[in-house]
Amino acid sequence: MLRPEEKSGPSRPRAHLVLADGTVFEGWAFGARGTAVGELVFTTGMTGYQEVLTDPSYAGQIVVMTAPHIGNTGVNEEDEESIRPALSAFVIHAESPIVSNWRAKGSLEDYLIAHGIVGIVGVDTRTLTRHIRDWGAQMAALGTEGVECLLERARNAPPISGQDLTPKVRAKEPYEWTEGLFGRTPKKRRFHVVVLDFGVKRNILRHLVDRGCHVTVLPGDAKAKDVLALRPHGILISNGPGDPAAVEYGIECIRSLLGEKPIFGICLGHQMLAIALGGRTYKMKFGHRGINHPVKHLRTGRIEITTQNHGFAVDFKSLEDRCTLTHVHLNDGTCMGIEARELKAFSVQYHPEASAGPHDSAYLFDAFVSALE
Repeated sequence: MLRPEEKSGPSRPRAHLVLADGTVFEGWAFGARGTAVGELVFTTGMTGYQEVLTDPSYAGQIVVMTAPHIGNTGVNEEDEESIRPALSAFVIHAESPIVSNWRAKGSLEDYLIAHGIVGIVGVDTRTLTRHIRDWGAQMAALGTEGVECLLERARNAPPISGQDLTPKVRAKEPYEWTEGLFGRTPKKRRFHVVVLDFGVKRNILRHLVDRGCHVTVLPGDAKAKDVLALRPHGILISNGPGDPAAVEYGIECIRSLLGEKPIFGICLGHQMLAIALGGRTYKMKFGHRGINHPVKHLRTGRIEITTQNHGFAVDFKSLEDRCTLTHVHLNDGTCMGIEARELKAFSVQYHPEASAGPHDSAYLFDAFVSALE
């Protein structure tokens, strides 16, 4: 494997990742040149870097890949989860010197350059991840500027808490989605589902279409009357970035929709549903991000390996008299799922659509479709 500074072509300039607490990591510029600021987080997936890049829930964040070798399968159009990358910057230990996959249409670095995503390679990501686990996610700056300048940028950056980042990634106008899994387009559509888009991943939409749903996507700032005017059989509240408590208009919309139609919330949608039911959310120390998180389904006792990407969690104690706890994280016991049966609403904190990740939780889409019947 080539060392970053030995890669053929123009030499890479030195780059630094500087944390708000003053910790500095050295490496070489990777991807687009420039400076980026964001909340520093890590994801533990061994695969799926393109899905990470295009997951809208990473908006406002500098993402560290804990897998040491990134880029060997290149990039392709099929694995994109949104129209463009949403994250602030990308941190890796080592770049693959070759692209070796029959689906590849280009290299990872060319993809980052094309989309203006700043990155750094050659970082000791093991040490960096341990630092985040010990001290928590924090703001950071990455680039080829001087360390003092980057430190000032990191310390002056506003924290994720209190920020509504969904306008950066949600749809601007309503649209229809017709593609199912693996490019299929089922002919029979039994149900109409409205998706409130706060940064929806495409695979969520594919799962709905694959189960015979006619899918209409509305921007997350849509009003409840606009949703109901479409006469849907059910409503899905999507994933998205930022602090759920800051999305006040979305919470108010969900509150107005409770009991009107079956509701299914995913990730940010789960958190917003909990707040609409009268609950609270809180900022986690470093969150859950990756494709190997164990979750227990309390009703069946079944253990699911799940895909997760969130830095906030639901305080279930604030909801105990309003709904049922359905799923818990086996590593730390955090709330992973709730159900308000009388209101025909349920949600999960993780990503049943995976992409990337295991398919253990795809049954939740079947449960939602069953509720529509």
